[in-house]
Amino acid sequence: MARFRATPAERLRAFRGWLYVRCGLEFRTAAALLVVLAVAVGFAVQHFWTGRPRTVSAPARVDGPSPGASLFPMRGPSAAPGSGPAGSVPNVPAAVGAAKTVLTVDVAGKARRPGLLRLPAGSRVADALAAAGGALPGTDTSALNLARVLADGEQVVVGGPPAPAAPGPGGGAPAGPVSLNSATSAQLETLPGVGPVLARHILDYRAQHGGFASVDQLRNVTGIGDRRFSDLKPLVQP
Repeated sequence: MARFRATPAERLRAFRGWLYVRCGLEFRTAAALLVVLAVAVGFAVQHFWTGRPRTVSAPARVDGPSPGASLFPMRGPSAAPGSGPAGSVPNVPAAVGAAKTVLTVDVAGKARRPGLLRLPAGSRVADALAAAGGALPGTDTSALNLARVLADGEQVVVGGPPAPAAPGPGGGAPAGPVSLNSATSAQLETLPGVGPVLARHILDYRAQHGGFASVDQLRNVTGIGDRRFSDLKPLVQP
C-alpha cells in the first residue's frame, strides 16, 4: 500500500488551520508578529554590540607645551614680576595700550631747561618748574602760583611779571595791563574784542615764538588788525 505524501501547499493549509485552532490567529497576523519580533531582536543585538566594553590605548606622551596652550602665562594679582619660571613672559596689564592722561605744557623764561614738557594730569606749576630743572639762580618766582593746577597747552613763564587777577563777576576791563607772556586764555578774554578763538591765536603765537618781546608783536597774531591793536596796546604788556 502506497504512503500518501502531502504537498507544500497542503502542508501550509494544515499549518494555518492548526495556528487558528490552537492560537486563534490568522496566518497574516502571525507573520506580522514575527516580523516585529525579528526587528526588535535586531535592535537589541545592535545595542548590545555597540555598547560592549572595548580596550582603549592611552595616547602617547608629548613633552613641551600643548598646541593649544597660551603663549602668555596667566598670573594672579598677587604674583610678583619675575616670580614665574625662567623664560616666562611677564603678565600683560588688563588694559593694554590704555595710556595715562598727560598734559603738554610749555615752560619758558628763566628756567634751566625750558621747552615742552609732558606731565601727568593734575600736575601743578611747581611740578612743571621742577621738571624744567628749576629756575635760574636769582630768578624771582613770586609771580608764579606754584600751587595752581596746570591745564593742557598752557605756557608757564618763569621770572615774568605777575599776571593780573581775572575780573570779578561784574566783568569789565582788567585792573592792570595783561601780560602777554603769562596770561591764561581766560585772562586774555577779558580784553576788549578778544574771544576764545583770538585768545587761542595769541597763546599759539606765544608758544611758537617763545613769548612776546614787545607789544608790537601782537600785529603778527592772526585776527589782530590795526584797529584792534590800537585798542589792545594800552591794556597789555610783554
